Amino acid sequence: MKQKKQLAVLLVLLLIAAGVWLWSYRRGNSPSTNDPPLTARKDPVPIENPQIRMDEIEKARKAEYKSSGRNIFSEIAQAAPGGPKGPKKVDTVIVVNTPCGVYGPCPEPPPPPCKLPPNVKFFGYGVVPNGTSRRAFLTDGEGAVHVVSEGEVLLNRFRILRIGNGSLQFEEISSKCVVGTTPLEEQAGSPPGGPTG
Repeated sequence: MKQKKQLAVLLVLLLIAAGVWLWSYRRGNSPSTNDPPLTARKDPVPIENPQIRMDEIEKARKAEYKSSGRNIFSEIAQAAPGGPKGPKKVDTVIVVNTPCGVYGPCPEPPPPPCKLPPNVKFFGYGVVPNGTSRRAFLTDGEGAVHVVSEGEVLLNRFRILRIGNGSLQFEEISSKCVVGTTPLEEQAGSPPGGPTG
C-alpha cells in the first residue's frame, strides 16, 4: 500500500512538472505585441549577385594612397582652444655615453653588506629548554660572551635576524647596509668562560 501511494504522488508531481514546463515553453515562444511580424522583416543587405568579383578585388589591391597634402592632425590642434598656432618646436636632446650606457646616469650601487667588527666571533648556538627560540653565542675577543636570540640587538648596533646551523644573519641598525652574514667559527678549545674538560 505504501508503494502505491508513493507511485501516485510521483505521477502527480510529474504531471505538475510537465504542465509547468509546457506553460513556460509556450509563454517564452509566443510573439509579443511589440515585435513586428516575421513576414515584415527584410534582409539586412540585399545581394543581387552573390559571386566573387575578382576584378574589383584586383582593383582594390592595386590602389595606391595619394595624400591631398592636408594634415588633419594639425588642423585639429589649431582648432582646439588654446592649441598651438603653428608647428611645435622640438628641443634637441644630446645623448652622452655613460659607463652604464647611453640612456642617462648610472643607478646607485647597492649598499655594501653589513659586517661585524673583526673581534666579534659567532662560535655557537643553542635552544632554551621548553622553548623554540634559538640563542646565538658570540664573543668580543676580550673574554666576554654575548647570548642573543633572533630579534635582539647586539652591542647596541646589530639586530640579529636569523640564527642558522652554520651562519648568523644580522643587520646594522644605524646604516643602510644589506643584511650581513657571518659563519659559525668552530674553536679548537671550549668557548671563553665555558666549562673545561
